Amino acid sequence: MNAAEHGWKDKFLSVFIRVHLRLLIVLAVLLAGCQRNPAPKPVAEYQMRGEVLSLEPASQLATVKHEKIEGWMEAMTMEYPVKDKQEFLKLKVGEKIQAKIQVQGTDYWISSVNPDEAKPDQATPDQAKPKPEK
Repeated sequence: MNAAEHGWKDKFLSVFIRVHLRLLIVLAVLLAGCQRNPAPKPVAEYQMRGEVLSLEPASQLATVKHEKIEGWMEAMTMEYPVKDKQEFLKLKVGEKIQAKIQVQGTDYWISSVNPDEAKPDQATPDQAKPKPEK
């Protein structure tokens, strides 16, 4: 092998190594950036009134038929997780409740469970009117 051939191969090898080394560094930086966990979203809180239809103690899920939850969702029946065991134990099937719905990103759960003790004078106008007799 003559000197010209040897120099060309060394130069090619040197460039080849530098390019791949740079690619490895860029890849390492990109992968390191992907592994960072984003800051958790703040927890939003909403008031809920509804009736407990069923309970699943093993998974701490409550099915609640609720009124419109202002700022979050329309009235419907759905399953809600209850993270706190003591809060779950407050729930009884058939009971009307007031509670808070905690929402963080796509996660949501029930907290601050209390019986709904709405008095007749607190009823909506339609509920408060006596029904005419026929």
